[in-house]
Amino acid sequence: MPKLIYTALMSLDGYNADADGSFRWAAPDEEVHEFVNELSRPVGTLLLGRRMHEVLGVWDTMDCSEEPESMRDFQAIWRATDKVVFSRTRSELLAPRTRLEREFDPALVRELKATAVRDLGIGGPVLAAHALHAGLVDELQLVISPVVVGGGNRVLPDGLHLELELQAERQFGNGTVYVQYGVRG
Repeated sequence: MPKLIYTALMSLDGYNADADGSFRWAAPDEEVHEFVNELSRPVGTLLLGRRMHEVLGVWDTMDCSEEPESMRDFQAIWRATDKVVFSRTRSELLAPRTRLEREFDPALVRELKATAVRDLGIGGPVLAAHALHAGLVDELQLVISPVVVGGGNRVLPDGLHLELELQAERQFGNGTVYVQYGVRG
């Protein structure tokens, strides 16, 4: 069965955005971007909250013709991936390959997993918190930037207890570290 994978860029102290909402400190260099592309490539469907979709949705329209190859590659991966956006406030989504769901429904996510032929990804700490608490996430892929931001949006929610098994790790030249954990059932 395909897995539901939570991938997050994060600070060493566990945030994906700082107290001002900025995540510029997490912008990957070319080596890390190429690696994140490889993590993204096997995902057939992305589950996203409204805010994460607004952040990543720029890849639908951004002109990357003058950007590095890693950015052009990520744009192609993004455009080829189906998206399910969970939002109570959006009235429509104009992006291709994107559908809107009003509420996070664990039964819907179970059905998506059961019928998928490729892995599913989940993005955004608020939506991921719902899936983590519901026991739906099979794997965590954390790209940890060598920075402490002191507060902001936490990658992992309070009150969560998971038993994890380290599956992979990698260190990059810029000090970024990747860890991959499987969730023990």
